Amino acid sequence: MTEETADHPSAPTATAAASSAATAARAAGAAAAAGAAGAAAAAGGAGAANSDARPAELSADLTELSEQAAFTRAADALQSHRAHSEVWGDEREAVSIALQWAAAHTTVATDPKTTARSAAALQEDVGQTITEGGIGAARAMELFDQVLLPATRSAEDPMNLAYIPAAPTRAAVAFDSVVSAANVFGGIWENGAGAIFAENQVLRWLADLLGWPAESAGVFVAGGTHGNLSALATARDHALGVRGRRPEGGWALACASTAHSSISSAARLLDMDLISVPVDDRGHLTGDALARALEADPRICAVVASAGTTNAGIVDDLASVIEAAHRHGAWVHVDGAYGGAALAAPSARERFAGIEQADSFIVDPHKWLFAPYDCCALLYRDPRPAAAAHSQHAAYLDSIDRGESNPADLAAHLSRRARGLPLWYSLATHGTDAYTAAVERCLAASRTVAHAIQESEHLELLLEPELSVVVFRRPGWTPADYRRWSQRLAKEGTLLCVPTAFQGEVALRLAFVNPATDPAAVIEVLRTTMLAADGS
Repeated sequence: MTEETADHPSAPTATAAASSAATAARAAGAAAAAGAAGAAAAAGGAGAANSDARPAELSADLTELSEQAAFTRAADALQSHRAHSEVWGDEREAVSIALQWAAAHTTVATDPKTTARSAAALQEDVGQTITEGGIGAARAMELFDQVLLPATRSAEDPMNLAYIPAAPTRAAVAFDSVVSAANVFGGIWENGAGAIFAENQVLRWLADLLGWPAESAGVFVAGGTHGNLSALATARDHALGVRGRRPEGGWALACASTAHSSISSAARLLDMDLISVPVDDRGHLTGDALARALEADPRICAVVASAGTTNAGIVDDLASVIEAAHRHGAWVHVDGAYGGAALAAPSARERFAGIEQADSFIVDPHKWLFAPYDCCALLYRDPRPAAAAHSQHAAYLDSIDRGESNPADLAAHLSRRARGLPLWYSLATHGTDAYTAAVERCLAASRTVAHAIQESEHLELLLEPELSVVVFRRPGWTPADYRRWSQRLAKEGTLLCVPTAFQGEVALRLAFVNPATDPAAVIEVLRTTMLAADGS
């Protein structure tokens, strides 16, 4: 039994859905067993003391198998209009198995265990799956369900507070399967008009949160790294158009020393020098510090400000940064990959003052807007520089209607899935008020836990949370103590919290992006597991 099925015995396994015939056979066997057990109980024979429990278990098994058989029959019926492929043959079994697993797993509970295994160990259990003749759908799903997936860990568990986890709504997860099934090319309006229209409604909601004008526009890309790169490529291209030539020594990009690692990666890819600007004593990039950098280096054509740093959840002084940058003719891109979601929360809105004047912005809905991986919303206050930088032209593209919304024109891509649709479906289903409440719930949880840490005699809060990241330390612990504590709780499935560095010291951080996280449960774990000074 795998860890997942051991923890969640009600979760149907893939092998149970291998085929309708196999399911029916198992159901018949369970029915016979249930009937026999019931007869024995009625006769009052030996073992009658256990007769109450056994028929109940068999009844549950029978119900589950009956549901699986019904799902398989329905899936087969829905596929009856599809002719068998001359190449792929009859794919009904493969489709039914995959759809049933997805439907079941969308509702299965999760746990935050660390269960990664070595490639050698996985190779031993999985073997060679890519073969000339194939291994069949049932075997492929069995391996995924029982070996491959258990070697991952849940990003959405309420006690996963490491890195920036993800907690998508069930609606968004389910609709991600719809997006795949629809197989829409979302790069140009001609192919994906309806899907792009729906995505644009979500982007408009985000633009309204930013306070941006009606002509602003955006696109969904794979992740924050992709969004930052595309925005900064736009900034560089725009600077060339404005200034007329590349400066001596090349372009430069300015950001805080606390900026996300993707910014330095983008600078390398764009052949831009990275100018690191020191932050103030509270960890913020400010307009005064930026102005000094801009005056010292006129090559700077773009500035990146953080709307919620990944490590500590700090929002830069956006108003002063944007004013200083624009005064020196520099583009301002706001990286809100994690923290930008807090724009939906009235209690945090004042931290983003000035963002209405930024030039571009990203937020990752798979971080704190309850969408599945992968999804980044990239927006431009004025999309024309982006279209000038990213539009692709070729003989086979000349017929594209450039008057409509073509996502391919706004980022470094052409082919794309309509990855904003799961967020659209969830927002349309639940409403924006529910999203506001969910984000506020996370903010409240972080404040509650931070207060408990501050009141604790054995823990030290390193800064008041600005958003939903709590950074703290255990005085007296060594780096080895932190690692030992973190790994033990991860292997037990108690809590995911990994060491980080803050102001030159080893520390711990908790990222609250799941409205299901119970702050009282987190506080209890910290109280009961961190009293020992050696971290054991």
